[in-house]
Amino acid sequence: MSIFWNTKEKEKEDNDLDTVDFRIRNDVLMDISTFLARRWSNHHDAVVTISRENKTYTNLEKNKITIPQLEYFHGNTFQKYRQWRTLLWHESMRLKYSFKIYDTDIVFGHIFNILETKRVEILGLDEWRGMIKEIIFYEALSGNNKPLLNSLHGKSKIIEAFSQFFLTGFIKGEIFGGENERILKASEYAKNSIKEYIKKYEIRDKLLDPISDQKWLESETRQIIKILQLDSLMSIPPIPIIMPKDKIGLSTSHEEDEKKLSNQIEKIVKLKNKEIELEKVKKEIVQGKDIKEEFKAIVKESKKNDNKGYESTENLSITVPYDNIETDENKIYDYNLINKTKTALKEWKSGWKEKYDYQGEELELENHIERQSKIFISDKKISINVKISILLDLSSSIEDNEIEYKKAAVALCEGLEYLDIKFTLYAFNTESRAIKCWVIKPQNVRWGSFYAKRLMQIKPLGGTPLAEVYKILQPVINSFKPDIFVTLTDGEPSDMNAVRSTISSYKRYGIRMIAIGLGSDTNDAIGIGLNLKYLNYEKTLTLSKKRLQDLPKKVLGLLILS
Repeated sequence: MSIFWNTKEKEKEDNDLDTVDFRIRNDVLMDISTFLARRWSNHHDAVVTISRENKTYTNLEKNKITIPQLEYFHGNTFQKYRQWRTLLWHESMRLKYSFKIYDTDIVFGHIFNILETKRVEILGLDEWRGMIKEIIFYEALSGNNKPLLNSLHGKSKIIEAFSQFFLTGFIKGEIFGGENERILKASEYAKNSIKEYIKKYEIRDKLLDPISDQKWLESETRQIIKILQLDSLMSIPPIPIIMPKDKIGLSTSHEEDEKKLSNQIEKIVKLKNKEIELEKVKKEIVQGKDIKEEFKAIVKESKKNDNKGYESTENLSITVPYDNIETDENKIYDYNLINKTKTALKEWKSGWKEKYDYQGEELELENHIERQSKIFISDKKISINVKISILLDLSSSIEDNEIEYKKAAVALCEGLEYLDIKFTLYAFNTESRAIKCWVIKPQNVRWGSFYAKRLMQIKPLGGTPLAEVYKILQPVINSFKPDIFVTLTDGEPSDMNAVRSTISSYKRYGIRMIAIGLGSDTNDAIGIGLNLKYLNYEKTLTLSKKRLQDLPKKVLGLLILS
């Protein structure tokens, strides 16, 4: 009887995966993606970051993969995860087999990368043969993201049509006449080229020759561009990507949608000419049983409420970095930025500020002559008498901007020191699911290069378990009793509700909670700002990472307003 009920429960659990939308936390995705990428690529130092934008990019020099969040894929959460996982596999194969990745903003780079995608896929499938089902599923659903060719014009239409037809065997929309002939001819040429390469690759016992392979692929790319009658150096306008909308997308809980998905899979299987039992493989691909156990574990990890999957905070403490006197802190000392910050603070240091106005105690004659709109000078008393704690987010998403981020943090500390403000500085990252809270500058000491050395040693790693970090820091923060607690972060917290609760507990101690969000660009900064407002901070502001040099003034401006 127990076996019967266990079977029933398992069936119900499997059905839930197909019908229920779960929220998968990014820190959990980051852990599983790092594990998978390192195993697939055979690079034990591979790093994966999750972007808020629909961008996929692999940096071969840094062994780093950037991949979008699940929200950018179509279907229910399980289907999104399967597509996301397949995209991660493709990029891991690039890490393993690629020798060059070009920018896609010109024709040559775009076509080269299309050929490279197919090349590394074939090489990867030789080792990971089980991925063929997931690739077929990915191609069946990812068509929802592809633009309709009828909506494109000119060269963009030719390039997108070639990409769709060469990679999947079919196109979305219609293309006629000479354009259609060129696309068919270019695709056939590209397929034959890849087949010939694979034969040679197998003959030479799979010994890669990166230099000759790169030259070969570049030569084939130029030939395909000639067939398509394009200019190699022509810029490509961004090709629109269709974003998923709420309640839109395939869902295997509906018979009609399942039928559409099944038909699309059948179409792709036939195009790939695989000698497999069609009806059986269709069902296997739709159900994705090979991935379900893995997905169950991810869902379970994301549902944890106590410590969100990290080690118990009861057994963790705040750590002081090893004081290595050989660390070179000069890399994060931007004296130009520091001097600009101090110059802006001179008027605050004296406690008075010159302000041009329409009336006042003193008339500035030169301004009057130059016809300034405000010609009078009045004095305004400014007082900064606060204690401040600062927390720096050093998760892995900071890595690309690590030096600039730390330069801005050092300039901020120099500014606070210049104003004789008492402050403490902390940072956090995570490693192997263990949270690391670091004391950079403790209370009751003066800021100096010694503490910049500490900051320099902490490397960006892991996710953003902000609630857990706040809980670890709470005893020492309450001991210091700051008036303001400033958090600098560029990541979405692992558990937003837990962060809201912890922020409320800080507020009960009379601490003003301020957050500064760092986005990769303006749009990203706006999205982060909306998240931070939800988290119940008293004041928030956001800026893009391109404007990190504004950070010291932004923070000090918040203090004035506070």
